[in-house]
Amino acid sequence: MASTLPDHPAHAPRDLEPLGIEVPSSVPTHWYNLAADLPTPVPPALHPGTKEPLGPADLAPLFPMALIMQEVSTERYIEIPQVVREIYAMWRPSPLIRAVRLERELGTPARIYYKYEGVSPAGSHKPNTAVAQAYYNAAEGIKKLTTETGAGQWGASLSMACALLGLECEVWQVRASYDSKPYRRLQMETYGATCHPSPSDLTEAGRAMLAADPDTTGSLGMAISEAVEAAAKDPTAHYSLGSVLNHVMLHQSVIGQEALAQIAAAGERQADVVFGCAGGGSNLGGLAFPFIGQNLREGTTTRVVACEPAACPSITQGEYRYDFGDVAGLTPLLKMYTLGKDFVPPPIHAGGLRYHGMSPMVSHAVHLGLMSGVAVEQDDAFAAGVMFARAEGIIPAPESTHAVAGAVAYARTVKEPEVIVIGLSGNGILDLPAYESYV
Repeated sequence: MASTLPDHPAHAPRDLEPLGIEVPSSVPTHWYNLAADLPTPVPPALHPGTKEPLGPADLAPLFPMALIMQEVSTERYIEIPQVVREIYAMWRPSPLIRAVRLERELGTPARIYYKYEGVSPAGSHKPNTAVAQAYYNAAEGIKKLTTETGAGQWGASLSMACALLGLECEVWQVRASYDSKPYRRLQMETYGATCHPSPSDLTEAGRAMLAADPDTTGSLGMAISEAVEAAAKDPTAHYSLGSVLNHVMLHQSVIGQEALAQIAAAGERQADVVFGCAGGGSNLGGLAFPFIGQNLREGTTTRVVACEPAACPSITQGEYRYDFGDVAGLTPLLKMYTLGKDFVPPPIHAGGLRYHGMSPMVSHAVHLGLMSGVAVEQDDAFAAGVMFARAEGIIPAPESTHAVAGAVAYARTVKEPEVIVIGLSGNGILDLPAYESYV
């Protein structure tokens, strides 16, 4: 469905020079790259045709060269452009909040903190990479970005970033979420983007999927195929991915870098356990990678737990092997924990976690024993979300409730004081119909 809103002036080119906005010193100046500290490198992405490691030229039709270089970089720190930092300053640093009332509700000796990314204008952690990706594409002269989205957090965030930086944005949203979350679509359209349900009849991939199953509820793998195809056919467009790839993990590292400094400022020696929700891996990696890097460099002992939906358990039940990131097999082959590219998850409410695979860098960290995974049932996730809302006042996004559930279950077993950190990746204000069906 095309937007019925008027044309948005965001589609006019933007000046990419800094505006002179004062950026708080606590906003990171560099992104952190876990690849610099891993004991063994992440297996390379492979060309879908030749099965040989990808080179920059293979990715150039879809991504700007700056992002391609970040994708393969092993530098520990990469400078954040000032234009991006000025936009980050709209909501960064995000708060790290002590969940005293939740602690009281649980009767736990643990000290629980949550890193709250729902303060961003789009309501989630996704703008941390959306802004960076839009900036680098605009700097290379690209006019339009295409993408997929599950619950709509990523689609809304990229739509916002494109509005701020003068790009068009076209989004394919998983059909199950498109139907159940109309306000996400309206959020995208308000920012000036166009949003289609996926699979659609607008692409060859979408038409083939509909022919095979006219009643399919869709999947992120299907939506990726459509967005990639649309970008590949338009010389003025590039494709943008909100999770999975290394450069996305890189941009999200502002979360964990801030959290490390905030934990120290709170007088804590270290975080004992970090819980993050896991779908494609961006929120989890962004929060956890700086903690893992500190473990590897300084000998700290923070444990990281990836909390994924039991309905789409790539880490806990998937195979660690090379697989396509999309259904049509248009993307590079990535070595990751995967349920198989043709896996179609049930239409659970946590639409942002309905992906068949997991970030190669997150998968590699799991494979090396640097983090572990746990599968959370949907009812348990919502029960934890309701408990959190009634104790702390914030209604978590359905995705974030998985991390809350993992932390709550663990906190109930704690006998001595420990420090627990939860990645609260977004708010659930636009997901209230999901809560209605639970409550």
